[in-house]
Amino acid sequence: MGTFVLAGSFLSIVFLSTQTGVSQPQKGQPLEQRGKLLFDRLDRNQDGKLTPDEIPARGKGLFKQIDSDGDGVVTLEEHLQFHKKRFAQQPRRGRQRGPQVPEGTEVFRDIEYIKGGHERQKLDVYVPAEAKEKMPLVVWIHGGGWRNGDKRRCPALYLLDKGYVVASVNYRLSQDAIFPAQIQDCKAAIRYLKSHASRFHIDPTKVGAWGSSAGGHLVALLGTSGDVAEFEHPQAPQTELTSRVQAVCDYYGPTDFAKMSQQTTIEGPFDHDSADSPESKLIGGAIQENIKKANAASPITYVSKDDPPFLIVHGDSDPLVPVDQSKTFQQKLEETGVDSELVIVKGGGHGPFKSREMLEKVKHFFDRHLKN
Repeated sequence: MGTFVLAGSFLSIVFLSTQTGVSQPQKGQPLEQRGKLLFDRLDRNQDGKLTPDEIPARGKGLFKQIDSDGDGVVTLEEHLQFHKKRFAQQPRRGRQRGPQVPEGTEVFRDIEYIKGGHERQKLDVYVPAEAKEKMPLVVWIHGGGWRNGDKRRCPALYLLDKGYVVASVNYRLSQDAIFPAQIQDCKAAIRYLKSHASRFHIDPTKVGAWGSSAGGHLVALLGTSGDVAEFEHPQAPQTELTSRVQAVCDYYGPTDFAKMSQQTTIEGPFDHDSADSPESKLIGGAIQENIKKANAASPITYVSKDDPPFLIVHGDSDPLVPVDQSKTFQQKLEETGVDSELVIVKGGGHGPFKSREMLEKVKHFFDRHLKN
């Protein structure tokens, strides 16, 4: 139903290992030699195979993918095969990653959407070259567990030469302020962009939102909470146009905090119900001890028939956000009469889903709802 994606590899996992005394892989070494060194670092008992107990928590969700014969252990051959496949799919070092800004694009950086506000309350705007008429806008909201991330990494930039203005937003992180600060910031950014539509050649009636992971959660909330007054920032620009958006692309965002732990089928690096989980940090306390707050922060709580169309993308092997979060959310949207589509990426982990096929699907979704 989507493109097969390997969401990670032992290359990213092994550096979480606490093994010592084994040579580190060095830049410039042959691929197979580096792969063997990585394998040795994880093979604590040096028996020539890896068991789930030898894999750091962050990588356990990928074990079955790497164990190609399903015998419960990973051999050096299986590891090298996975390592080579991963290497072939990733950009080479030194090459520019992500979409380029087309020549002639007018770039406005670090715009305060709350005058004199927090250092994180800023956005970037990219206006296509020779933009003359009003154009639809796509706003990118970054992920990072509500604790990390930055607007500078904006995969939506490929839309600039396809008839869109693009904006990328920073928001206060959970260590800066707990929920609802994050959604208040996102809504304030939307209001700012609409109130300055003429400056940036934006059609304020055609605004789409796209985000991944924590950003997926926030764009989903933008979509479902259009009429929730307490989510509006008190210092946001006041305009006759609201903070509502007209289309939402949710990449593997959490949608129902209270059910994340019970929906987990792939062991990940943390228990969603623990006080130290990203979701608990966001709302200011352990999920199950703060159900009211958890529900208030969940996009599924606010679904109504006037919500905008949704495109939801999620990997069925995601170790961080259970795929059932998107399944139950899309079911609720569908039952309520909201135009929605769920794309399950077979074998996909926690993103990033930036294949040409998937990006074309995202573009087509925004074209259908913001250009017609």
